[in-house]
Amino acid sequence: MGATVDWLRTTTPGLLVLCGLAIAVLLFAIIKVKLEPFIALLLTGLGLALAAGLPVSKIVGTAIKSGDSLLETGFGGILGHIAVIIGLGTVLGAILERSGGADVLTGKLLGIFGEKGAPVAMGLLGLIFGIPVFFDIGIFVLAPLIYVAAKRGGRSLVLYAMPMLAGLSMTHAFLPPHPGPVALGGLLGVSLGWLIIMGFVCGIPGFIAAGIVWGSYIGKRVQVEVPAEFLVRPETDQPVGAKSAGPGTATDPGSTRTATRAPSVGLIVGIIAIPLVLILGATFGTQWLAKDSQLLQVLTFLGTPAVALLIAVLVAFYLLGVRRGSSVQELSTLTAESLKPVGMLLLVVGAGAFFGKVISATGIGTALADTMSAAGLPVIVLAYIISCGLRIAQGSATVAIVTTGGIVAPLVTGHGYSQMAIALIAMAIAAGSIILSHVNDGGFWIISKYFNLTVKQTLQTWTVLETVLSVVSFAVAAVLFAIVS
Repeated sequence: MGATVDWLRTTTPGLLVLCGLAIAVLLFAIIKVKLEPFIALLLTGLGLALAAGLPVSKIVGTAIKSGDSLLETGFGGILGHIAVIIGLGTVLGAILERSGGADVLTGKLLGIFGEKGAPVAMGLLGLIFGIPVFFDIGIFVLAPLIYVAAKRGGRSLVLYAMPMLAGLSMTHAFLPPHPGPVALGGLLGVSLGWLIIMGFVCGIPGFIAAGIVWGSYIGKRVQVEVPAEFLVRPETDQPVGAKSAGPGTATDPGSTRTATRAPSVGLIVGIIAIPLVLILGATFGTQWLAKDSQLLQVLTFLGTPAVALLIAVLVAFYLLGVRRGSSVQELSTLTAESLKPVGMLLLVVGAGAFFGKVISATGIGTALADTMSAAGLPVIVLAYIISCGLRIAQGSATVAIVTTGGIVAPLVTGHGYSQMAIALIAMAIAAGSIILSHVNDGGFWIISKYFNLTVKQTLQTWTVLETVLSVVSFAVAAVLFAIVS
C-alpha cells in the first residue's frame, strides 16, 4: 500500500493518474450528483491536495496564519484580479439595458441593412451588445427584438436568432470583461489588452462562420414560427428599456415610446467603446512609450481595467441615468439588483482557481508538461483538448476555462512565451470551453425556451453553431501561435 501511495505522489505516471482521478471525481460530482460546481471544485481540490501528500499547513495554513495557504492564495489571487472587473462590467451592462440601448441599436442596424440583411444586423447587435453584458442577460434583453425582426421578415426565427447568439457567445467566450477571459488573464499572466486584441482576431472569423454562414444556411432549413404569445406590444407608458421577462414581452424597435426619449446610437456605442479604448491605450503605450514617460503613467492608470470600467460606468450613470431623469437612489437600486447573480459566479471562478493551484503545487502540471513534450503535442493543442473535454463533460464554460487555465498555467509560465503567444493559448482555452453545447449546458435550455425550439432543433442549430465557432476560432489561434511562438 505504501509503495502504491509513493508511486502516485512521486512519479510522473502516478501524478497523472491522480490528476485524472481528481477530474473524474469532479465531473461525477457535477454531472451525476448534481453538486454545485463551487462545492465540487472546493471538495475535489482539498481531496487532491491531501491525496498528493501536501502538508496541511500548505493547504489551509495554521490556526494563527493562513494567508499563504493554497486555499486563500488560490481564491484570493484570482478574485483580487477579476471581482472588481466583473462587478463593474455587470453594472455597465445593466444601465445600458435599462436605458433602451438594445432597442436603439436594433432599430439602427435594421435601418442600415434592411429586411434582407436583418440576420446580419442581428449578428452585429449580439456582437456589439454582448461586449458589456453576460450571455444569458443578452438573450433576455435581445430575444424580444429578434421576435419582432422575424415577424416582420416573415421567415424562420432561427434565421434571425443564430447570428445574434453567435455574437453573444463570441464576446462572452473571448473578450473581457466577461469572466472566462478575465480569469485567464490572471491565471496565465497575460494583459487584458492582448486578450482583447486576440479575442477579436480569433473570434471574428468564428463569428462569421458560425453566425452568418452557418446561421444563414440552417435558418433556411429549420422552420420555426414566432408564437403569437411571444409578440405582445407593451403599453405606451412603459419606460424605455424596461427589463424583459422573456417570451411574451417583445417590443417593436420601430415603435414610439412616450415616457423617455431613447438614447442615440452613437452614445451607446461610445460608452461601450470607452473601456476597450482605454485598455488598448495602456497596452500599446507599454509597447511604444518610454518606461519613464508621463503619458505612459496616465495611460497605464486610465487603462487599468477596473479604472477603465469605472469611468465607463460613471459616464453611463450620468448620460443614461441622471441626465435622463433618474435619481441617484434609482441608480443605486439598479446596481444592487444587477450584482445579485455575480456572487455564485465569483465563487465558482475562485474555487476553480484553487483547484488549479493545487494541481500546480502537487507537480502534476510539470509532469503533464513533460509527458506532452515527449508526445510532441503543442501546448496550444493540449489547452484546447483539455478545455473541450471539460466543456463536453460538465457543460459550464466558466468551469472549463478556470480548470483548464489552472492545469495549463505551469506549461506556460517560465517558457519565454510572448504576451501575444500566451493570449493565443488563452484563446484556445476559450474556444474549447464553448464547443458542443448540449443538454448538460444551462444555456442550451434557455435558447430552446426563448426561441421556440425542440431539443432536436436546438441540437441541429445551436449545438452546431457553438462547435463551428469553437473550431474556427481555435484554428485561427493555432495558426497564429505557430507563426509567433
